Amino acid sequence: MTRLLRFARNDTRFFMSVGIKIENLSKSFGRVLAVDGISMQFAEGRLHGLIGSDGAGKTTLMRLVLSLLDADAGSCSFTEEGREVALREIRDAISYMPARPSLYPDLSVDEHLSFFKDIYMIGEEEFAENRERLLSITRLDKFLDRKAGELSGGMYKKLGLMCALLQRPKALLLDEPTNGVDPISRREFWELLYSLAAEKILIVIATAYMDEAERCHEVHLLDRGRMLATGEPRALLAEAGVRSFDEYYLKRAES
Repeated sequence: MTRLLRFARNDTRFFMSVGIKIENLSKSFGRVLAVDGISMQFAEGRLHGLIGSDGAGKTTLMRLVLSLLDADAGSCSFTEEGREVALREIRDAISYMPARPSLYPDLSVDEHLSFFKDIYMIGEEEFAENRERLLSITRLDKFLDRKAGELSGGMYKKLGLMCALLQRPKALLLDEPTNGVDPISRREFWELLYSLAAEKILIVIATAYMDEAERCHEVHLLDRGRMLATGEPRALLAEAGVRSFDEYYLKRAES
């Protein structure tokens, strides 16, 4: 099932913009150092890319941020409107979509939305508004009766994203959401992300697709658990004297 870090509905709390700061995070699995002293900051309301090949540490880093794993060293702090807060105070404002969201293959698109509505106790009026908006922007409104197991790869990922967005989170962490998705669906998925970023939602997307790095507002380049560089994509490419992030990694491997 798509993992949402939201456990109960709290209508009395209105979440403002959320930011995340990582300082010297490290995590080992036996002799494998998956995350090696990484520091970075995810600014409020921006689209950040965690870029790196398999084994770079992207998934482990996300799970450390969300306290799904305990760090060996370092810390992760959170802000709401610039004020530092504990994760438990804004947990309802953060949604997480893992690399392989295991939706229920026998449930339809509409049944999935109703299922998450009941789990997270969303009121009828709010649910109706969010449901209509999400179906429209994902273009799944014509497939309400189609079962998840019968959806294409791109539609399946969109359904997982809808479930993650049903309660309007202020921070959205996506682990390789376009992996295995056809080019047209990838483009549509990114258009959807841009529309969400325009609503001031903090988006962190982990991807191994180098071309997607250039679509982010800011990128954080990882390799074998270490931070290589962080910054605005075009500025990093210009600084390295390369035209793409494929070239960036190849140049670094040769040096």
